Amino acid sequence: MSIRWTYAFADRPADRFERACDFWTAVTDTRLSEFRGESKEFTTLLPDGADPCAKVQGVASGEGGAHPDFAVTDVEDFVARAVRLGAAVAAGHEGWAVLRSPAGQLFCAVPWNGESVRPPVVHGSRLDQLCLDVPPSAFDAEVAFWTSLLDDWESAPGSLPEFHVLRPPYGLPLRLLLQRLDAERPASAHLDLACADIGATRVRHEQSGAVFVAEGRHWTVMRDPAGGLYCLTGRDPETGGLPRH
Repeated sequence: MSIRWTYAFADRPADRFERACDFWTAVTDTRLSEFRGESKEFTTLLPDGADPCAKVQGVASGEGGAHPDFAVTDVEDFVARAVRLGAAVAAGHEGWAVLRSPAGQLFCAVPWNGESVRPPVVHGSRLDQLCLDVPPSAFDAEVAFWTSLLDDWESAPGSLPEFHVLRPPYGLPLRLLLQRLDAERPASAHLDLACADIGATRVRHEQSGAVFVAEGRHWTVMRDPAGGLYCLTGRDPETGGLPRH
């Protein structure tokens, strides 16, 4: 398996970067790493007694969003394979690369540094999923791309017709959920948390500065203090699955 670890990246406007860091450390019970990058725009959320799987980036333009990082044993090989399957290289760096999926979703290939211990459930919730919001015209091709790229992940229809889920091998911390949008607009992504009790988690998040946006079938849409949308979902924080009824 070339993918040895996964990260969820919260991308937030640079002028709200500090607010994003304060919020996401509070709700995930983590601390910040040293800041990295030319403008100190990158930081990792460090849990106690486990390996990190979430990061925050301050972006110079736009409203941000989210993207996945795949930590792999051979970055060059992973990039070449992604390109053969339809991705494009958005930016090359020494030892890592930024790519763009066929629908336009950014993702990164980075070296694996031995991460193996998944962060624990915190106060009944866990950041464990990245949802890719895909325009209808690109949805089938995007599902095919991610299914082929992540060929040792379980790829299956989701709980509703507009969803498709990719579940990683045991031990990897981040699932992918593809959501077919109901209108044509650029691809984007947002973070999802699995919650044992959505209502209780919502209260904790609101106390840290988040605001309620909307309620769905088994999820609640929230906005963090930096303006980023994310979802609290009614999935088991241990397994990531929906409860059986």
